[in-house]
Amino acid sequence: MIRVLFACVQNAGRSQIAAAWFNALADPGLAHAVSAGTRPGVAVHPEVVAVMREVGIDLEPARPTLLTPALAGTADVVVTMGCGEDCPVVPGAKREDWAVPDPHGRPLDEVRLLRDTLRDRVTQLLRANGWLGRQRGS
Repeated sequence: MIRVLFACVQNAGRSQIAAAWFNALADPGLAHAVSAGTRPGVAVHPEVVAVMREVGIDLEPARPTLLTPALAGTADVVVTMGCGEDCPVVPGAKREDWAVPDPHGRPLDEVRLLRDTLRDRVTQLLRANGWLGRQRGS
């Protein structure tokens, strides 16, 4: 089982969206994602919860998680989003950095655009590695 870690600063926006998309779209027998932050917030941003609910993904129960060396060490792939030098370097893990804006406090239309951009990026990652699950209607 491949484990992908999506990391950002607060783990309340970008990384939550990306991990949710990953787990919704991946073949669950091949890969799974977790997310964490270098300075986790108290809760997932309400605008993120709202736009993910629009696509049938409920992030209301999700809670930001601290990115620890132990958690990072379990990852086969690390995707960082805006945590800069605080993002982990995991020996042996593939690392990608996705330059995507923080959705906190942004208008819903901008957060929707970010949500859709992250879905596209996650789909590309899944497809490139052969982890994409069967989609409805396929």
